[in-house]
Amino acid sequence: MRVFVTGATGWVGSAVVQDLIAHGHEVLGMTRSDAGATALEAAGARVHHGTLEDPDSLRRGAARADGVIHTAFSHDFSKFAESAQVEKQAIAALGAELEGSNRPLVVTSGVALLQHNGLATEDDVPAGNFPRNPEDAAKAWASRGVRPSIIRLAPTTHGHGDHGFVPILIALAREKGVAAYVGEGANRWPAVHRLDAAPLYRLALEHEVGGIYHAIAEEGVSFKAIAEVIGRRLNIPVVSISPEEAAEHFGWFHMFAGIDVPTSSAKTRAALGWTPTHPKLLADLDHPAYFTV
Repeated sequence: MRVFVTGATGWVGSAVVQDLIAHGHEVLGMTRSDAGATALEAAGARVHHGTLEDPDSLRRGAARADGVIHTAFSHDFSKFAESAQVEKQAIAALGAELEGSNRPLVVTSGVALLQHNGLATEDDVPAGNFPRNPEDAAKAWASRGVRPSIIRLAPTTHGHGDHGFVPILIALAREKGVAAYVGEGANRWPAVHRLDAAPLYRLALEHEVGGIYHAIAEEGVSFKAIAEVIGRRLNIPVVSISPEEAAEHFGWFHMFAGIDVPTSSAKTRAALGWTPTHPKLLADLDHPAYFTV
């Protein structure tokens, strides 16, 4: 299968490209830069120059493919609402090109802001007041001859070279001189290694029907346990702060620092035969690679 991948040089997308090629698929990877083109060629992929802001480039990429995997997103949180709108328009462009073909469209979402009671599952839905909603954008094409699937990533999709939420916590700990958690630190983050998340995109692409799938290897790791590894590695105190102090300490990140979203992937594993095999979060975090500046 020839697969068009957006975000093909990104943290998750580059792993998806490697997995697809390793399993016999041909990849057409989108990039906006010459450096990205060089990386894609080195990985064995074909290069498609384009951006999320250019619907025509997205349609041209999808037109050349048997299926699409969409992993691209701008994580500039100062322009989050704008980035969410760009993503919505990008999914619309991809869907319009795939319309009527029954080709798969796999898009990326997250579990961090699911509405849930207790353990979140694939049946839960995102909070309605959140600016980003790639799920509804993709599902809108199901009745128009497109086969959409949703991959919900964990708050931390970790691995050496990570530049996501855990490195943000490490940077804050260095800046503040303490590794902090909120209250008792019992709130839980589900987690997955990027090399476990990547095959799930391929399995969803290859599946005969679309669906919602959870890239969750660990249902919940306590925030305190994460802070304890960071504190020990940086040789700084590990401290509890009150919910009232969290906004000042964590800044814009305080909402994520306090989330408690234990999440199951039982239905995903049963439907797609997905079995995570790579290191778990605390073992992965407890490595010099996460603390080398």
